[in-house]
Amino acid sequence: MDLREQTAGTEPRLEHAVADGVATVVISNPAKRNAMTSDMWEALPVLLEELAADAGVRVLVLTGAGDTFCAGADIASLRDPGGRPQALAVRAEEALAAFPRPTLAAVRGYCVGGGSQLAAACDLRFAEEGASFGVTPAKLGIVYPSSSTRRLVALVGPAATKFLLFSGELIGTERALRTGLVDEVLPPGGLGERVRAFARVLASRSQLTQAAAKEFADGREDRDAYWSRQALGSGDTAEGVAAFLERRAPRFTWTTGSAGPPPASG
Repeated sequence: MDLREQTAGTEPRLEHAVADGVATVVISNPAKRNAMTSDMWEALPVLLEELAADAGVRVLVLTGAGDTFCAGADIASLRDPGGRPQALAVRAEEALAAFPRPTLAAVRGYCVGGGSQLAAACDLRFAEEGASFGVTPAKLGIVYPSSSTRRLVALVGPAATKFLLFSGELIGTERALRTGLVDEVLPPGGLGERVRAFARVLASRSQLTQAAAKEFADGREDRDAYWSRQALGSGDTAEGVAAFLERRAPRFTWTTGSAGPPPASG
């Protein structure tokens, strides 16, 4: 699916396609700059579970239809007195953060509010010049969830988190890159090809290495022995070394489902 593809319909929805090991999920609500409705928040964890169960998916790319990533939650849904939309948003964010393979947000235009929550939950974020980022609950009198705040702090640090949350102001790609909110900034017209090329790189690498690295980077500290056992039994190390010496592409076989459900501790 082309990352700039504007879907034909106008109904708010999530679209997805899988090709060459890369799943592309597109946030589509063009009438409201791809704002997330309650139904869309609720649908995202279900879709992610389906994609995680697909052994052919090695990388996930999240983007928005057209020239906007996501302008946040649909404001109309925030009138729900029971706080259901925020609970659904947190559940979707956590499901995205827990996706077992590398995730990459491809950002154009506005990435605001709930859109920033989703982008921050991805492992990596590439943005096109001119994109705008903002975490805006202070404009609406909303308490930003503690889990989302901690994730933002881990990404950009306490001071930058406070600046974003206290002010609700939008920042551009230069500042977003400087603070660590994004990993790469691409010139206009260059985002799609860079994301496709990098996703192919990720899809070609060892899932064993990626899965362990993702877990350790996210703060897990008790699983060294578990991952050592996985490495010893996988054959990926031997294959990687042999491929390097033979000057060929490696054929890694370990997948996130190889060892079954992981134990609670190492």
